Amino acid sequence: MSTQYECLKSADLYAEAFGIAPPETLLGKEVWPRQQGFFIRKAFVPGQPAPETGAEPTSETGAPAANISDAMTDPVPAPASPLELAQGQFGLVPTWVKSASDAKLRSTKLAVTRYETMSTATPTRETWLNAQRCIIPMQAFIEDDWRNRKAVPTRIARVDGKPMGVAGLWERWTQDGEEIISYTLLTVNANSHALMNRYGQNGNEKRMPAILNEGAYGAWLTAPLEKAREFMRAYPTQLLLANPVQKK
Repeated sequence: MSTQYECLKSADLYAEAFGIAPPETLLGKEVWPRQQGFFIRKAFVPGQPAPETGAEPTSETGAPAANISDAMTDPVPAPASPLELAQGQFGLVPTWVKSASDAKLRSTKLAVTRYETMSTATPTRETWLNAQRCIIPMQAFIEDDWRNRKAVPTRIARVDGKPMGVAGLWERWTQDGEEIISYTLLTVNANSHALMNRYGQNGNEKRMPAILNEGAYGAWLTAPLEKAREFMRAYPTQLLLANPVQKK
């Protein structure tokens, strides 16, 4: 599937749709692999280990909390929201990558991950086991329509125009003082989806982002590992709208 999507069109939508503090500055409208984008993860709770420490999960959910700042040394009150907004590179960088240059080469291939292999594939297995799940806020995503044997970029959005929250995984890579926060978007099979089976090149498996139901955002991030796969479902056809992208 395509690896291009649109960020939320206004900062207020982050609070309105996801109940989190909006970013101080918006990024570019469209996000491609290697570019910076926003994602939502579990908020860091003082006293609990952060995923990047390599510590085993200690919460009842089995999902470790994420530390947004290594510079935090003084105790601070627990955040009002269980979720927080983070910024990172679109395209996962596994912790075992040897160098930043190698990370850049791998990231384009790891912008999108099949949910069926997220727990077994080498690049994402540890990230999945560490429960480093996230939600990628987007206004729409772009797919190529190949039905006439020519790629026609098509914008897929919700019928009601509201933001979508797509399931993903995030990671933190560090080496020699350099750090890369990154994330990957999870996809599900769409061969039988009445809308999404139109997209992608003929003969290839049809895929679509794992769009979460609005009421499932917190549950996706905190569910026990054995329950998390239950959120990987194709989004209902009647709730999506497709329009060819108008060339400027």
